[in-house]
Amino acid sequence: MTTILITNDDGINSPGLEALRTALQPLGETIVIAPDRDNSAVSHSLTMHRPLKVHKRGPHTFTVDGTPTDCVAIGLKKILESPPDLLVSGINAGANLGDDISYSGTVSAAIEATMYGIPSIAISVGGKHPLDYRAAMKVAACMAQKVLSNALPEQTLLNINVPSGEDFKKLLVTRQGRRLWQNAIQETLDPWGTKRYWIGGGTPLADPEQDTDVHVFAQGNVSVTPIQLDLTNHAGIRYLKDTWHLENKN
Repeated sequence: MTTILITNDDGINSPGLEALRTALQPLGETIVIAPDRDNSAVSHSLTMHRPLKVHKRGPHTFTVDGTPTDCVAIGLKKILESPPDLLVSGINAGANLGDDISYSGTVSAAIEATMYGIPSIAISVGGKHPLDYRAAMKVAACMAQKVLSNALPEQTLLNINVPSGEDFKKLLVTRQGRRLWQNAIQETLDPWGTKRYWIGGGTPLADPEQDTDVHVFAQGNVSVTPIQLDLTNHAGIRYLKDTWHLENKN
C-alpha cells in the first residue's frame, strides 16, 4: 500500500493539517508526524540543545515537541518502519512565496525529506482570513497523485501555493520570485520604557516578473515551483574564476 507522510509547521491542531489528511487519504495510508505546537517561520532548524519527546495521539498520528525538520528526521529514522512513498507538508496557513521560502518551516520539512530521498511536496494556502482550504485540498490530491505516478527530478521538491477559496483560475509552473516586506519590524515600548521589537506582519512588495510564483499567485492562480537542493550559483563559479581570477595558475 502507498504510504504518505504528512507534516506541517502550524502544529498538530492546524485546520490545514486535517484538510490535507482528508484530501490524501484516498491515495493510501496517511501517517501524521507534526509539531505539538505552532512552529511557523523556524526554517530548517533542528533541535540540538535538548532531548525531544514523541507522543502518539491516535492511529498513525504522532506529535514531536520540536520543529518540522525534527518531525521528519525522527519520523523517518525512528517512527516509521520503512520509508514513505511521499511526504506532503502543509497545508500551511499563509502563502510561502519568493523569499518566504527561506523562512518557511513548511518548505523546510519537504527539503529535509528530499535530502533523505523521499519525493516531497510543500503546499500552502493564502488569502483573506478565514482561509478556505477546498481548492488547496484538490490541488494537494492531484499533485500528490502526479508525483506518485511520475516521480520528480532528482533532489527536487515542489513548493505549491494555492489561493484561498473553492476554486482557482489556472495552475502554472513558476520560478521563485522575490517577496520583500515593508514595515515588517514593529518597535514598541514595554511598561518600563525599554524598546522592544515585533517581527512579523508588514506589507509584501509585488514581484513584476510574470513567470514568478509571487506574480502568478497574485493573479489568482496556483503556483507550482520546483526547488532543488543544490544552492550553488553555477554562473557565479565562472564569474569568480574569470573576473576575480581566483584560480589563476602561478
